[in-house]
This record gives sequence, C-alpha cells and structure tokens, in this order.
Amino acid sequence: MRRRALLAGAAAAPWAPAVWAQGAAGETRPVVAWPEIQLLDGGVLSPASWQGQAAVVVFWATYCPFCKRHNAHIDKLHRAIQGQPLRVLGVALDRDAAAVRQYMATNQYAFPVALDSGALRQRLTTRRVIPMTCVVDRQGRLLQAIPGEMSEDDVLGLTRVAQRQPA
Repeated sequence: MRRRALLAGAAAAPWAPAVWAQGAAGETRPVVAWPEIQLLDGGVLSPASWQGQAAVVVFWATYCPFCKRHNAHIDKLHRAIQGQPLRVLGVALDRDAAAVRQYMATNQYAFPVALDSGALRQRLTTRRVIPMTCVVDRQGRLLQAIPGEMSEDDVLGLTRVAQRQPA
C-alpha cells in the first residue's frame, strides 16, 4: 500500500523519497552511462539507443520465486507499452544463458533479457536485493531503485515514466 501511495503521488512530488531513490529528492541526478548490452536473443542495445527512452530495468534470477511473480507483471508492462517511449529490460543475474532462455520460454515472457556481470547493475544501484526494479526517465536519469516484488498495479503504473515530459 505504501508503494502504491508513493507512485500515485509521483505527479505532484518528486518521484521517490530518498530511501528509494539514488539521491535526495530534488537533487539533480547524473545521466546513466549505458554500456553496450548484449541481449540473449542476439540483439545489441547501444548506448545511443537509450536516448529519449524511459526505461524500466529489472534485476532478477531464475532461482528467485519472488522474481518469477514480479516478472509476470514486468512481461505485462512490456506488452502494454508498445509504441511508447519506454523500454523494459530484464537483467538476469544467472551465469547460464541457456537456463535463462529456457526460463523465459517456459514462462512465456517476451521482454528482452541480458545477462549481467555486474557492470550494468553498478551503474544503477549498489543494492543486492532481487528483484530490483530501476526506473530511468527519458533524459537518462535514475528516478527510483525499487527493491523487492511489486504488485501488478504498481508495475503497470510505471508507464507514467514514459508519459512524463522532458524537463
């Protein structure tokens, strides 16, 4: 309930209290330095491909039961945002790419996934909780790093990030 109330108030107030955000409310946050990201499907996300795109990046693992439920909501978000300036990216903390591909196929998840050696996670959060949902605005600034499983309504509410006008 607390998370839903915070997200509901996002339009009128800074996105997150300091406890969830990577900095104090009102602080100018640096732009994320996106690395080149190799996707499991063979595609590549270049640093330039993130320009003008808001992003929801979720760190998760195949062995995490909370992640499985959370990823079902992330998949719904991915399917709902077609045509919007919002990108969803799953980042599996597993080392076995074949196991992650099998997990995605078994659960019929369609969102893009990459494996992470830690380079991407370090750019977004130092927290080690999974799932960890990071929200980046269209200017490339980290707005929130949300630890733990979220409700479906809260995950789908992240589409508001794409609707925010650039400052």
